[in-house]
Amino acid sequence: MFIYIGCYLSYMQAMTFEKDSSAGYLANHMARLFAAGLHRRIRPLGLSPGQFPALVALWAKEGRTQKELVQLLDIEQATLANTLARMERDGLITRRASEEDGRVQEIFLTDKAKVLEKEAIASAIAQNGEALDGFSEQEKAQFLDFMHRAISAMQKAQTGSSR
Repeated sequence: MFIYIGCYLSYMQAMTFEKDSSAGYLANHMARLFAAGLHRRIRPLGLSPGQFPALVALWAKEGRTQKELVQLLDIEQATLANTLARMERDGLITRRASEEDGRVQEIFLTDKAKVLEKEAIASAIAQNGEALDGFSEQEKAQFLDFMHRAISAMQKAQTGSSR
């Protein structure tokens, strides 16, 4: 009986959740802090962190479809649909029927959104700088590499290709 209790207690100690050694907890905490910092910086521009990835994709190439953006940004269709609706309401994008297929809507930036690009990108760069303050160039590169590798591993697991 004592051996069983001792094994159970050892098992429970091994199962203890330590947030400071949890990659998931730390990544989520960092993401929330990053989003809050970015929001603080881009709020005066009338933008939100949820709009930022779509804007970056459209600043790189206008005329993308919603389906292309879902794949590129790796977000849920419903989430993007709501984000694009808000962006359209806020005068940041317009949608036009594709010349190739009238059933497909292509998304274009308004002049209002185009004017915001330089300052919004500068805000994101500043937030990145704040987040990585105190890191050497080598540490920054290594940290980003680790993040890319973790993302890749989780994407593979999600699609089942790691089986």
